[in-house]
Amino acid sequence: MAITKLPPLSMYIHVPWCVRKCPYCDFNSHAVKNVIPEEAYVDALLEDLSQQIPSVWGRQLVSIFIGGGTPSLFSPQSYEKLFSGIRALIPFQQDIEITMEANPGTAEAEKFAGFIEAGINRISIGVQSFNDKHLHSLGRIHSANEAEKAYQIARDAGCKNINLDLMYALPNQSLEESLDDLKRAIALSPEHLSWYQLTLEPNTLFYHQPPTLPKESVMDDIAEQGLALIESSGYKRYEISAYSREGKKPSTHNLNYWRFGDYLGIGAGAHGKITRSDEQSIKRISKKRSPKDYLDSSKPFIDSSKVISQQELPLEFMMNAMRLKEGVEKESFFEHSGLLLSQIQKQISEAQELGLIELTDKKIKPSERGYLFLNELLEHFMPENFPELDNTKQITIKQL
Repeated sequence: MAITKLPPLSMYIHVPWCVRKCPYCDFNSHAVKNVIPEEAYVDALLEDLSQQIPSVWGRQLVSIFIGGGTPSLFSPQSYEKLFSGIRALIPFQQDIEITMEANPGTAEAEKFAGFIEAGINRISIGVQSFNDKHLHSLGRIHSANEAEKAYQIARDAGCKNINLDLMYALPNQSLEESLDDLKRAIALSPEHLSWYQLTLEPNTLFYHQPPTLPKESVMDDIAEQGLALIESSGYKRYEISAYSREGKKPSTHNLNYWRFGDYLGIGAGAHGKITRSDEQSIKRISKKRSPKDYLDSSKPFIDSSKVISQQELPLEFMMNAMRLKEGVEKESFFEHSGLLLSQIQKQISEAQELGLIELTDKKIKPSERGYLFLNELLEHFMPENFPELDNTKQITIKQL
């Protein structure tokens, strides 16, 4: 392993509170019961970051993504303080992308001007559907009209980069209803669309009390016709569930994630990935999930830390890179993993023979078939397929 070049560095900030837990949500989110300890949480975020700065000396941030929970529950003033504190610890790239997930509820939408003034330049609005019946079944607290109003408020506030988050294959959803959701989203002309299938994740209410989902044939029709509608409307698919409008660049944060870039994670339950050339290691780090534990100054922020072994690196890299429609540069495998492409050439050739991967002079990319059968493609890069690589760095440190 020879890491000689560090990838771009992003940051993920997790805000764990929401008004109400949705029945499909498996994220680390907690319904607000009393007053959110907003000031204390911002202080904790900055202390969390300060403890990680030695691992990223000399680097700068290319993007920040604030997810949740519902980050728009916080005030613009809290984000001003947070960004000021972050900037004092680590420099920002001049054209840094700062995204915040937002709830379409009117009370939060009214804060958009303040968020933008604080430095947020990309807003991702969690619409999910423009059908009130489906919004109710998903446990959402906003209406379709409120979602459209939130979009307009963000636009009027000066936001020039808006993402609309939509789901399909919702309980009892028809093909026509799903396509109508897309048509209403496209009519607003956002710079970015996220469109993905509802899945029943463990530890959710929907998993334990499954709703009636569309038949598989209907899901297939939705996926096929929805993709055709999006692409015919001037949006380019660059990742399995991500689309950017023609002439607009894809999300910097999304691309860095799927290209196996690095990201600091701060906040309750946040995850990070950091490459160290001095240690010749790539490490994944997770933080305490419970907001109460995270805010307890007597406890460490870190929940677990693991160095990725060489045997795991091919899968770690490919499971991200092969989600990108255009694939990645061949040289990025060495740059981001420290391994030579020749060390996984046998597996690449096998996947290529099966029509799962395409190679050009400079790129590795999934074929159309590989995109449809991503799990089949990734099986070629499982750790057990690389017995000659070092598997001794599977070091997991669990902190109490």
